[in-house]
Amino acid sequence: MPKGYLICHITVTDPERYPEYIRRDTPILEAHGAKFVVRGGTSETLEGEAHKRHVVIEFPSYEAALAAYNDPAYQEVAEIRRASAESTVIVVEGAG
Repeated sequence: MPKGYLICHITVTDPERYPEYIRRDTPILEAHGAKFVVRGGTSETLEGEAHKRHVVIEFPSYEAALAAYNDPAYQEVAEIRRASAESTVIVVEGAG
């Protein structure tokens, strides 16, 4: 079964509040089998326009990634991200 991934592109607008989101989202996502592959770090946009921060989270399956995102506990914490950052969140099925 292919793995599932949440790919997030983020520009933090409230750096005072955003760390609370990171602190609270991690245990919720890890309970769904999340493994953080990319979480911030140095990046360079080679083509097009992009947000400033990038996160790739691996899950055991596409369904697990969707379940993590749709978890009511995560959605409650996601409100902190929505209030403190501009973001794009994508779920994608991994290759084979």
